[in-house]
Amino acid sequence: MKQGSGKYVIRNGLIIDGTGADPIPDGVVLVDDGVITFAGTAAEAPEVDPAATAIDANRGTILPGLVEAHFHPTYFNVRELQDLDIKYPVEYVTMLASVNARLVLECGYTAARSGGSLFNVDVWMKKAIENDLIPGPRFAASGREICGAAGLMDWNPDFRKIGMEGLVLCINGSDEARAAVRTLVKDGVEWVKTYPTGDAAAPNVNDHHTLCMTYEEMEAVVTTAHNHGVKVTGHCRATEGIKNALRAGYDAIEHGTFMDDEALELLLERDVPVVPALQFEFASIQYGPELGMPRSVVDGHQETLDGGAESARRILEAGGRLGMGGDYGFAWTPHGTYAQELTFFVNYVGFSVVDTIKCATKTGAEIMGRGDEFGTLEAGKLADVLVVDGDVHRDIRLLEDRMNLIAVMQGGIVKAGALAEYQQVALGGVGREY
Repeated sequence: MKQGSGKYVIRNGLIIDGTGADPIPDGVVLVDDGVITFAGTAAEAPEVDPAATAIDANRGTILPGLVEAHFHPTYFNVRELQDLDIKYPVEYVTMLASVNARLVLECGYTAARSGGSLFNVDVWMKKAIENDLIPGPRFAASGREICGAAGLMDWNPDFRKIGMEGLVLCINGSDEARAAVRTLVKDGVEWVKTYPTGDAAAPNVNDHHTLCMTYEEMEAVVTTAHNHGVKVTGHCRATEGIKNALRAGYDAIEHGTFMDDEALELLLERDVPVVPALQFEFASIQYGPELGMPRSVVDGHQETLDGGAESARRILEAGGRLGMGGDYGFAWTPHGTYAQELTFFVNYVGFSVVDTIKCATKTGAEIMGRGDEFGTLEAGKLADVLVVDGDVHRDIRLLEDRMNLIAVMQGGIVKAGALAEYQQVALGGVGREY
């Protein structure tokens, strides 16, 4: 991905730097050749080069680019499980993924980690982004997922004779688990996504208290993946599934819904991050009935929401790490509404804005294995910076509306927001004052 050149000064805004520290009033961020050289108060800022391009935050907020830590680029208007793998051909799915990649960047997310992708599309999407062929977030790809046979993601019955190869590699036993990981390694993934447990979406066979992989299968996945330098994560709702994942050596946990004291102790001991993805549950309860969602499924999502929110609070209070993101691309959680996750954690779960931003920036970058490169506004980090028109510390909902974004800077290049639109108009010969 091309890095910017030249100098920028971003000023006249409240800095929320992503470290968890208190906001900094009258903040200034200096950028030189795509790298942050200073982030702090105007009074402490070094002398600014007169040739630097100035960005006025308009008494708004300056924060790190957000990190969507559970991004499904190939999901689009999913209403039922079958929509995930047989609704569209791979050609159309690829085009949808490129649109979603651009959209997530335009929403202020300068980085994202895949939570699973049809047909390995996300691996190639990452290559296109890094080669500046399409706009999108800094990316970590996971490709197809792994699930035990007859588990949550193995919903196509045998009589259809179409399998699940586009989305999931279904396994029976440790040998098949190792073979599945090796297939994904050959495909070029960075994360192996698995399904150790079920979900409220499948209440009759694979509900959220059901185990969908054995411990032996999970351990085989981890051993093989780590041998090739690849990380492992898993859709873990059931308590025993969480513990199995932690004991097997998983590098992250998706959801971590029903976490007891023993599971929390294991989590903290290994310092494993969790991505709860709770807005999905809330939206399922809110919009599911009008979309034809059965009452048993809605009730399951309510149980999941209550358990997941309590687990998230306990993790944060105990000093654990949480990332923000999850499962956008369903009919009730459309792409482009990613920041609703942050609002939900503040208004429903009870997190502070500062803690929520830290989860959505610093921890997200750490989950991607790139915490030393971006995720906070600190000298030496890549200039992935979000400038918002308004005080996010007072109202985090401002992040939900792209019209509030003055600039989305990635590596020192303004790629989205009102300032990017202004530059495009100016290049076309028609300027406007901003």
